[in-house]
Amino acid sequence: MSKGWGRPFEEPIEVDGRSLATLREAGEYIAALPKREHDAPEWRAAMEALLLVVERGGPTMFARIGILRALNRRKPSPDLEPRQKRAKSYRIVK
Repeated sequence: MSKGWGRPFEEPIEVDGRSLATLREAGEYIAALPKREHDAPEWRAAMEALLLVVERGGPTMFARIGILRALNRRKPSPDLEPRQKRAKSYRIVK
């Protein structure tokens, strides 16, 4: 597998009206974030995944997933939302 910052994602990441098509564009986007945002654990993990893909030639999907998770970190997970269904009630029959 090839290495380097010029490798394209299989599918570009759409963010803030722009498209991140390569690993370099994703790295530049993360580097341009405000320090407080940049230092968030999710963005650190995304950058670490990005560097591993660039340096070791892994699948670009790993970096893409890291960036998407960081972008969506403030959105509630559907798994954590309360259930809307009423609990079933049972009757004891003797």
